[in-house]
Amino acid sequence: MTKIDKHARVVLTGAAGLVGQNLIVELKAQGYTDLVAIDKHEYNLEILRQLHPDVTVIRADLAEDGDWTDAFANVACVVQLHAQITGKFSDLFVRNNINATRRVLDAISKHAVPYLVHISSSVVVSVADDDYTKTKREQERMVVESGIAHCVLRPTLMFGWFDPKHLGWLSRFMAKTPVFPIPGDGRYMRQPLYERDFCRCIAWCIGNQPDGLVYDVVGDTRIDYVDIIKTIKRAKNLRTMIVHIPYGLFRFLLRVYAIFSGKPPFTADQLEALTAGDDFKGVDTFAVFGVAQTPFVEAVRESYCDPRYSSVVLKR
Repeated sequence: MTKIDKHARVVLTGAAGLVGQNLIVELKAQGYTDLVAIDKHEYNLEILRQLHPDVTVIRADLAEDGDWTDAFANVACVVQLHAQITGKFSDLFVRNNINATRRVLDAISKHAVPYLVHISSSVVVSVADDDYTKTKREQERMVVESGIAHCVLRPTLMFGWFDPKHLGWLSRFMAKTPVFPIPGDGRYMRQPLYERDFCRCIAWCIGNQPDGLVYDVVGDTRIDYVDIIKTIKRAKNLRTMIVHIPYGLFRFLLRVYAIFSGKPPFTADQLEALTAGDDFKGVDTFAVFGVAQTPFVEAVRESYCDPRYSSVVLKR
């Protein structure tokens, strides 16, 4: 394994998203001094600029040609974070997960960047078969077959600071409504991964550069969806009533909501993924990366109650 100089340049694509914002906090804490953040989302980039004025920020659409590729010159490592996670149309997933990745890989090859950390997803080994899953599988295949020295990390459902979707959205919704709906009995086992723990695993990969390895990174806690919601409720001292709704009705309401929302926070496809029954097997993060995972209750409290970043919310 090759050790990286912490003053060497590291480029993060999709840097203004959930993982990127948390990763920049972690890398700076570990002493990295030359970070380049590329993203197309102006609102989220402005948050990044305000929090980290010392980070080089480039606004660019990676699915389009542009001079953003010049930023890959003299770079020691690229962390590929960009991804289309939710959306109503399949072409969005192709554009942002496939086409953008092709251009990033071309830029890495053109400038002979020696190493790539690719953030994939546990969905590539899931039973799910939606647009996100299909394009993430293809994205990972492109990386593996690129000839670029790399490693791949496949995280499960993540939560933490800055989260505009998933558990972050659910926690904010719960704080605003007197009634919180749960599909069916809510006994859908999840393995949520705390974002800060995952970022420490990424930082280890940047620093040690294992070549050609794939790591399934899974949250240590196996917990039902309904119990996740109850944990968030307790952490935030909420009085929200939790109400169970028949699964079919819940799915129908999601589809109706999606008709009127350009960016639905929770889709019928995600509901199906939630209830798919996946049971992921992951690496021992302490044995591999030296990362002891944060206990779930503590991680929830830090995510949604810590004064540092818990009130900072990205836009989707």
